[in-house]
This record gives sequence, structure tokens and C-alpha cells, in this order.
Amino acid sequence: MNKHNELQLYLASGSPRRHELLAQLGYRFEVLKLDVPERREEGEKAQDYVCRLARDKAMAGVAAAPAALPVLGADTIVVLGDRVLEKPSDLLDAKDMLEALSGKVHQVMTAVALATPERCDVRLVTTNVAFRKLDEAEIEAYWRTGEPCDKAGAYAIQGIAGKFVSRIEGSYSAVVGLPLLETDLLIKHHLEQSR
Repeated sequence: MNKHNELQLYLASGSPRRHELLAQLGYRFEVLKLDVPERREEGEKAQDYVCRLARDKAMAGVAAAPAALPVLGADTIVVLGDRVLEKPSDLLDAKDMLEALSGKVHQVMTAVALATPERCDVRLVTTNVAFRKLDEAEIEAYWRTGEPCDKAGAYAIQGIAGKFVSRIEGSYSAVVGLPLLETDLLIKHHLEQSR
């Protein structure tokens, strides 16, 4: 295997969106599919929660990786006030989330972690997203598309729900699931240090 084809890292995520975004950065990686529990602890702040999940995923990847390479883990949550909106359990849950987001500004927090057996570096990116007013009929129609089922906050900005977004301040790619700038800097820094 020549230098240009050598594996550089692992991605501890089954998300096709994270896979696509990491591929855009041009690194050579393989995906590790892991089952890491995603449960917020009592009194845990939203930003601490998302950073912990990214760290947990990266560290679980280090334990499972077939080669001694860094592992990238990430997690994304939607935050409205003091509510953390995770993946909806059903239509009622999704409606509740989308009605809460309707006509308001919320935060999307994405944490990305790069881990080796020796260390784990975490970056947190928070983006403000404003939704226009949504009515019940369009929320129900959106649910029927199947898109919100497995998405934090019951929406995918890169999909049909893009039409609900009136404004965004921050990193679009972080809202999709992986902040390109911060991820690239994290990996570059690690690769330079390990030369």
C-alpha cells in the first residue's frame, strides 16, 4: 500500500451525512459502527452532554479499532432554551418539537472528538438557526416524508426542512452533523504532531 492510500483515521459513526462530510475533507478513513448509549445525565448542561457523547463515541472507537489510528466521534443536538431536542420517538413527539421550533431561533450544538489511546481532543460548535412559522398541516406532511424520524430536533436542514429555515448564523456543516473547519483543523493538528 503506498503512502497515498494509507488509512489515516476511523470515523465512529454510522451517519451517512458525517461520512459524506468527512469525505469532502479528503482524508482516508474507515467507518466503525458502534452502539454507544445516548442518555443525558441528571442536571447535565447541553454543551457538556454533547461533548461527552462525542468523546464517548471516539473512545469506544479507539477500543474497537483494528489499527492504532485516531478515531473521530461526533454528536449533534438541537437546543431550545433549556430543552434538548433529540430524535423523536413518534409523530406526536416530532410535532411537539417542530411546533416548539416554529417561528423561533434555536441552537444546534455539534461536538467533534478526535481520540487516541493517549488523549482525546474535543471541539464544540454552536450554530443559531431560525425557523419561520410552521402550520400543523405542513408539520404532518413533513413527518410523512420519513425525514424527521431519526434526526435531532425532528428535522434535517440539508433535506426538505431547509425550506423552514429563515436564517442561520454559524456553521451549516455543523448543523448537518460535522463542522468541516473545526474537524479539518483537529485532524491536521493531530497528523502534524504524530509525524
